[in-house]
Amino acid sequence: MPEPASTPDPAPAPAAPLRAFVTAVTQAIGHGTDEARLLPVVREALATLIARDDWLPEALAQPHPQYYQQYLLHCDPLERFSVVSFVWGPGQRTPIHDHTVWGLIGMLRGEEIAQPFGRDAQGRWVPQGPATRLRPGQIEAVSPTLGDVHQVSNAFADRTSISIHVYGANIGAVQRSVYAEDGTRKPFVSGYSHAWVPNLWDRSKENA
Repeated sequence: MPEPASTPDPAPAPAAPLRAFVTAVTQAIGHGTDEARLLPVVREALATLIARDDWLPEALAQPHPQYYQQYLLHCDPLERFSVVSFVWGPGQRTPIHDHTVWGLIGMLRGEEIAQPFGRDAQGRWVPQGPATRLRPGQIEAVSPTLGDVHQVSNAFADRTSISIHVYGANIGAVQRSVYAEDGTRKPFVSGYSHAWVPNLWDRSKENA
């Protein structure tokens, strides 16, 4: 009988901070999904999570030499929210894209630059307002009501940056769009960069 395939062990980092964040967001979203009420609560919980940098499993902090990585940390069973670590290799960036749902981006390590885009009179996508440079501990919001189209890049050409994102859906399954500067739209579903999520719920090794 063949032995079962081994799976990566995501256990090296402590699960308690991420577990506390997931619990807080689950409780908040259980009272309703109104964005204006929900976002301040989630922002406060995210600020607590990214205030320390000892909890992200090393396997979910690894860059790829060509592509930024989108690692799922948790998805609500009802897909009301998801938590993702974005790992940016040196100089990596996204295309211009949307989200279609609310999202909060918290900087954990390194720095990233987010440039909002809007359409001009000819329907082309052009930078709209100044870019935001996120540093560790800072948080940026996106949503269809706040501004939903942007391009994000690693602020550094010589090191990895990592941001923690929480979205108001299972973001890897949401149909979204990327845009060329001439206004051309291309639908996409991002998926995730790995096939497993960290186990937040096994407390057997805590306080051992």
